[in-house]
Amino acid sequence: MNRLLDYIRDIAARCGPLFALCLAALLLLDACAVNPATGSPNLVLMSGDREKEIGAEEHEKIVQSSVFYEDEALNEYVTEIGNRVARVGDRPDLDYQFFIIDSPEINAFALPGGYVYVNRGLITFLNSEAELAGVLAHEVAHITARHAVQQHARTTVARTAAQVGGLATAVVTGSGYVGSQISQVASIWAQTGLSGFGREHELEADELGAEYLRDAGYDPIGMIDALSVLKNHQDFTRLTTNRGGGYHGLFATHPRSDQRLQQIIAQVRSFDPQASYHDDDSRFREVTEGLIVGESRLAKTNETRNRYYQTLLGYTVVFPDNWLVSETTTTATATGPGEGELKVEALRLQNNIFPEDFLIGRMHGAELEQSEALEQFRLRGHTGIVRNPQTGGKERVAAIYFGPRAYLFRGELPAAGAEEADALLLESIKSFRPIERGEMALAQELRIRYIVADENFDFAVAARDSKISEYPEETLRLLNGYYPIGSPEPGEWIKLVE
Repeated sequence: MNRLLDYIRDIAARCGPLFALCLAALLLLDACAVNPATGSPNLVLMSGDREKEIGAEEHEKIVQSSVFYEDEALNEYVTEIGNRVARVGDRPDLDYQFFIIDSPEINAFALPGGYVYVNRGLITFLNSEAELAGVLAHEVAHITARHAVQQHARTTVARTAAQVGGLATAVVTGSGYVGSQISQVASIWAQTGLSGFGREHELEADELGAEYLRDAGYDPIGMIDALSVLKNHQDFTRLTTNRGGGYHGLFATHPRSDQRLQQIIAQVRSFDPQASYHDDDSRFREVTEGLIVGESRLAKTNETRNRYYQTLLGYTVVFPDNWLVSETTTTATATGPGEGELKVEALRLQNNIFPEDFLIGRMHGAELEQSEALEQFRLRGHTGIVRNPQTGGKERVAAIYFGPRAYLFRGELPAAGAEEADALLLESIKSFRPIERGEMALAQELRIRYIVADENFDFAVAARDSKISEYPEETLRLLNGYYPIGSPEPGEWIKLVE
């Protein structure tokens, strides 16, 4: 490309910039390719292999700069629905990969080569599998139609013209910023996908996505349903915060009144008026039950460890990675992939005794091995290892005083690998501390719970008991697709936030 630029600059010096600009356009004509999704010729400046390379390179940047939502069931579900749509698309040979970003923002985007990203916040406001499939189909369509690659080509041609003809860069880029070299354009791929590709390409993605929906067994109207939910949220956000933006910019008008979009969807649906579509959303509800609404602790604090918050008793502790936690009012039990387990129990202090004496008393006078006093986060405690008289094995035990309670830790050590297991348990015990004031909001994550509406259900009444702090009724309506007005029918599933 640099040699090409030098050649055209030389022509411009001898023959004038207008002639050089025309020559540049002619030289780039052989870069036209047939669009695999639409069959029409498009200007592109890279091969399919290079497109995949760029996607892989940019994905690594996304991994480094984003927090992904770690819900295995939901991730598997999104991947399954995404692949179902991609298989009937125009480029089924691509290795599609689907990811959930742990962000409350309402957005999704795609990178060249088959990478699709959906924000957790967007999934929160969807209400059916068809709507989720519609969002994924729209993003897959951007990939199959090579919209990002086309935009890259247009930008490159415009930049070349500016460099050759001496045109002001502001005319090309919309600012005074001098364009970077072509090899550095990849730094804006994700941002381009987030901000959208312009009305024509967005409508083309909707049309292709509607076809993919139909061919995958979903009603194409799911595309309009999904966009309507997101447009309602955009309108609500603009009304309450005076901020614009939204999913790919959406539409100047509402999707349900956008005549071009309605025409596209109607045409796709008319291909087979007798078709039956997937309408069972039980699995969608199953995997989105418990989905976080708003900010998450992980994304807000960038906490990569398995931190547990007990908001009722006011403590937090970091359990070993990938250990699952079950809880009661006074206990929390973390269980590891193998036989590992650590139980924390809150006990009321009856006497003013030292933590070591309290611990020995709870262990029925058993001798403490590796006895050690604990001083952490202004809390006093004691820890050691005892032999369990019932199993014959050893346990790591500890008692930590916090307020009017003593917190008793017990974790059995395996016969094999006891030293490594004990190090994990002791590290967890030493992470125990009070929840700090600024953490309380993070500790109380809001999550989706489904109920069945009866004939008396009212969003205003449900909002009175909601933990949503601002605009609870409007938010519940948005979450359920009833904004700004409307009521569910008896027997309909409704999302609440707890």
